[in-house]
Amino acid sequence: MQPQEHLKLYEASLARQCFDEVAPLLSAEAVFWFTDGSHRGIDAIRAAFEDTWRRLRNETYWLEDVDWIAVGDTAASCTYRFRWTAEIDGTPCAGEGRGTTVLRKEEGQWKIVHEHLSRFPK
Repeated sequence: MQPQEHLKLYEASLARQCFDEVAPLLSAEAVFWFTDGSHRGIDAIRAAFEDTWRRLRNETYWLEDVDWIAVGDTAASCTYRFRWTAEIDGTPCAGEGRGTTVLRKEEGQWKIVHEHLSRFPK
């Protein structure tokens, strides 16, 4: 599997909102930076995702404009626009931002080692 395919699998796993599907795609050393804070390790990342999924009902999440800025034999990185729609307390909501994902090959398999999601600058 190439890093591009790994990212598509990750995106599809997020859409199903099942962290047991997401976890194998991540490095045990992963660090995720979100607007609400930094999350290091699988347990902290799981807690962040599951908290978000509890708040955002009927969420749809997708990536656009993925730009692979570096791809090598053991590491790869991309930037993208992320978008989402959901309901919060029964009210339809939508949002978007920018993201960066870094992948590293571990024991022959690509793993996400870092993700950084943020708002667009004003």
